[in-house]
Parts: sequence; structure tokens; C-alpha cells
Amino acid sequence: MDKRITIDKTIPQLKKEKIKKRMLGPVLNLEEHVKPDWWRTIFNFLYLKTDADVVDDNNITRQEVDLFSEILKLSPEDNILDLCCGQGRHSLELARRGFTYIHGIDRSHYLVQKAKAKAKKEGLSVKFREGDARKLSYPPDRFDVVILLGNSFGYFETIQDDLRVLKEVYRVLKPWGKLLIDVADGVYLREHFQPRSWEWIDKKYFVCRERSISLDKQRLISRELIAHVEKGLITDQFYAERLYTHESLNKLLKTANFSDITLHGEISPDSQRNQDLGMMEKRIIVTAVVRKEWTPLKRKKELPKNVVVVLGDPTKPDLLKPLCVFDDDDFYTIDQLKGALRNMRGYQFTYFNNHDTLLHDMIKMKSKIDIVFNLCDEGYNNDPRKEFHIPSLLEMLGILYTGSGPQCLAYCYDKSLVRGIAKEMEISVPEAFFIKPEASTIELPLDFPALVKPNYGDASFGITQKSVVYSLEELVNAISDMREKFGYDKPILVEEFLTGKDLSIGIIGNPPESYRVLPVIEEDYSTLPPELPRICGYETKWLPESPYRNVKSIPADLTENIEKFIIECCLKLFERLECRDYCRFDWRLDAQGNPKLLEVNPNPGWCWDGHLAKMAAVAGISYDEMIKSILMAAEQRLGIQILDDKRS
Repeated sequence: MDKRITIDKTIPQLKKEKIKKRMLGPVLNLEEHVKPDWWRTIFNFLYLKTDADVVDDNNITRQEVDLFSEILKLSPEDNILDLCCGQGRHSLELARRGFTYIHGIDRSHYLVQKAKAKAKKEGLSVKFREGDARKLSYPPDRFDVVILLGNSFGYFETIQDDLRVLKEVYRVLKPWGKLLIDVADGVYLREHFQPRSWEWIDKKYFVCRERSISLDKQRLISRELIAHVEKGLITDQFYAERLYTHESLNKLLKTANFSDITLHGEISPDSQRNQDLGMMEKRIIVTAVVRKEWTPLKRKKELPKNVVVVLGDPTKPDLLKPLCVFDDDDFYTIDQLKGALRNMRGYQFTYFNNHDTLLHDMIKMKSKIDIVFNLCDEGYNNDPRKEFHIPSLLEMLGILYTGSGPQCLAYCYDKSLVRGIAKEMEISVPEAFFIKPEASTIELPLDFPALVKPNYGDASFGITQKSVVYSLEELVNAISDMREKFGYDKPILVEEFLTGKDLSIGIIGNPPESYRVLPVIEEDYSTLPPELPRICGYETKWLPESPYRNVKSIPADLTENIEKFIIECCLKLFERLECRDYCRFDWRLDAQGNPKLLEVNPNPGWCWDGHLAKMAAVAGISYDEMIKSILMAAEQRLGIQILDDKRS
């Protein structure tokens, strides 16, 4: 493998840099010569030469970005801050991979200018700026991810300054935002640091180093003498870096209020020079998560619309969830929603999720409410059979609200009823039959395979891989599982199992006046083992260890005629069932490619990673825009004055 060392051709232009050429000679105590702000001057062109075997090796950078991206599960839509970014090697590599919301900040004027020049040369969209990590010039809740890489943490004189950095990171991260720190392994370095070393860094430059542990045993003190074969001594410089262990870093992160602190092992660079790697020789990788409320926004004085957002009650059991409780995924989803809403100017949002006091709270605030954003798809008291109770309550109080009314929600909760309405409208549905709770015998009017599912249900409740049956025995077992394991004691629907594409389509707005049809998506089951049935059931949505969690939604590949037919049917159903503001329709093709309606979902899942959001993403609509468009559709339907451009 060729040696990859970049020789900086800009050295003649950098002679103006104030680099001291005075050498002190032998020094008994290195620590006495370290200035508190040594980091202000040391990161210049010489730094890029002495550490080029790591910081200027593109292969090492790519490997590190591969690893960090996997640990953080980065998405191209993430807003990322590369803190203490140096010459921007990680930021630039992320930009090359299609990440578009990247900011880099560093104290070194020289390194930031190098980063900007590189980004401009490659046409990469990265925003670099100079700044102090202890006081960031960003508003609260700005970033999804902050990365602190390449042992860029622990330079300050006191640990209190390091804590200030972490508190600033906490401030600028969004709720559920992630921090990744890549820092020298203090345990390893205390035992293995080289007291003296020297190495050639190219054909004319070489560097000699001395090291010692500080008096308080907390920092590694280094002296670096850089010389040129013709020019002699270039600089004699001292610096100190704090030695963090996993335990001490964990403690500091907890002090800064971080949660879910996780050690992801060690990292060592594959240096081609492979001589003195110093602080970069072995590093630990630690991540942490921010759990906090969104910071209230300061708005200019205006007359905002007062919107009450009604959600499920996190203190009550929810039988549709695996452990019957709201977990971290649910709270994360709610925080994503709050993040989307807080970006909407001209509105003031209040959240109601205590169902014990919901009626009292509504009555008390009634005169101040412009509209209720009804996102309580869990149902009143988290009972899905009482989803229509919320709009019923609002109608009795005379309060305007988003989404479908109680009659529509009641209709669509009954799958058999929707099937009957669709057949009446000459819209094809799978062949099926109905099993009442008291039934003791089964007459099978259709062929196998068949799908067994609750007639009343939501969120794929009761539908698992065992719900697809190929014999009478499997049918009986599936019914038994639904009754016993899921506690479902209502009528059961047995449908012919369609083997074609599994499709979903969404509508936002209110036909025929103003609406938007979202792109049709299909479930990609190609990652499933061949023995598993191709269904989007309970395992797909709720069980993270299931192979069904690898199922992805992709743009549907349909003929123009089939897509047009499906859209026309959905618009007719939207009107016939009295859906409002937004709705999702699930379809499936049979073996011959004929589309058949499965379900109609008024007030469908609004979560950031749900099917509606996936369709919106295909259409180029962000999650924030999708949520806003639902609220705007309700305002337009209700005749509420639409906000002007300055407020929207």
C-alpha cells in the first residue's frame, strides 16, 4: 500500500505564522511549560504534517465514518454538528456520502479555512465556522447528532471547561439527539505512553517528543520539537490532554444530564507510517442520548392560534403495545411530533394527554381553543374501541378539531362493514367469511391459503406470521392463538390470502375541493426468509428482533391503469365514508395482478416513521411539512382563516 502523506505546498505563504524557534534545552518538568490556552496556537500547518499519518489519510477517515455512521444509525436527513472538526475530514466525507445538513466548528482559523477551501473545491455543502466549543453560537434543539472525533476532547485546563462543552452539546441537541465521542483511552495511555520518541514525517521534517504524566495523574503532558534538515528547529511546543477513562467520561456525561451512555469498544488507526501515534494510538468510542423537553421558542408578539394537541395517555395501559405500556419508542415519537409542531410559526400548542382530566381540561380551556389537533389514535383511555369518543366529546363541547368524525371512525373500525360498503360500490375486496365469538363449527367457503385477523382492530393487533394458514388445522390454531394469546373475544375475519404486491396509499386534504394524493408505496419483503409469509403484521411494527423488522417500504411499481384505478376508488371511499383531512388505504394485488381493498384507515398513524410519513417522503414532503399539511387541511375545511406567508 502506498504511503499517503500530504505535503503542504502552502508553507511559503504561512511564514507569517508566529512559530517560536527558540529551544529550551533539557526540561525537568514538562508540565511547568504548558500554557493554559496552548490549544489556541498549536493547530496550524505543522499539526497537519506531524499527524498526517492519521488526520490526512483518506482511507482511515472513510473507515471511521463507516463505523460512526453504523453506531449512530445516521440518516441523510440528520442535522449533524462536527464539533472541533479540525480541517473537516469527517464532515467532508459525510457530505460526499449525500448528507446535506452538516455544520463544522473549530477554534483554529487555519484549519477552518482549509476545510472551507476543500468543501468549495469539491462542491460540498458543509457549513464551517470558527468558534469556542464552550459557548456555541447555535440555538437550542438544533442538531440530531453531535460528533466529537479524533481525540478533540479534554484540551482545557480544568475539567469544568470540559463539562461546559458537554452542557453546550446537550443544549444544542434536540430531544433524543445523540452525541458520539471518540477520545483517547486514558487507561491504556497511562501504562503505554512513550516517554521519548522521534520519527521522520517526510523527507525533510522530523519530530522529537517527550511525555510525562501530570502531577495530578489526570493529564498526559507532551513536548514536541519539530525540525527541518535545512532550516533547523522549526518549533518547540508543549501541550496537555486529559486522560479520560470510560468510567470518568460516563460520570461527566451524567453530570451534564446525558442518558443511555454506551461504550462501543476501542478504535486504533491503520497508520501507514505506524511510528509514534501518541494520543491517537488507542481510543474509546462512547455515545449518549439527550432526554429533555423542547426548549420554548421566543416569538415576536403576534396573535397565534391556540391549538390543543390530544394524545394517548402514557400513564395508562395500552393493550396494542407488546408490554402494554408506552416505551422509549413512543416517547421518542411524541418528541419528534413536538419538534415538527414547534417549527410552525403563528401557532401556540398545548398538549393534553391526561385522559382522567381530559373533559375538565377541555371545558376549562374551551374559550381559548381555536382548534384541537386530534392525534389520539390510541382511543380514549387507550382503548381503540373508543377512538371515536374523542371527536364525540369535542362535538358535544362545540370545539373544532382535525380528522374524521365519530361516525367515520366507527364505520372503519369494523372491517367487515367496510368490505360491505366497498362491494356495494363495486370495489373489489378479498373473498372472506365471518366467525362469531360463540361459533363452535367452521364452514370454509374459500380455498387456502387464508389470512385470519380481528374484525375490530388497529396497528396489526392479532396479526402474526401464524395468521397466514394453509390448512384447517392451522386455521383452528390461529383462531385459538388470537383468542388466548391476544385476548381477543370479538368476531374474526378470515380472508383469502392475496400473494401480490402489498400496497398503501394516502390522501391529505378534502376531496373534491383541495387534496393531495400521496405516492403509492409497497412493502419490500425480499429480505424475509422464504418460509415466512409476506405480511406487514404485528411483528413488523412492534418486535425489533423479528426478521420482519427488516421489511422496507418502497415506491410501488404499478402500471398506470392500476394506479389510476386505485386512486379513483380511494377518492370515492374517502367521500362515501366521510373521511376528513387525511386517510390511508391498504390494498393488495392478487396472483393475477388485480387490486383488492383491504382496509380504510381514517386518522391513520401520524408517527415520523409510519406509512403516511414514508409516502410523504417519496413525494419530497418532510415530516414537518406533512404534519403541517394535515392541520392546514382541517383549517381550510372548517373555514378558519389560513395564516399568511409571514406566519406560516
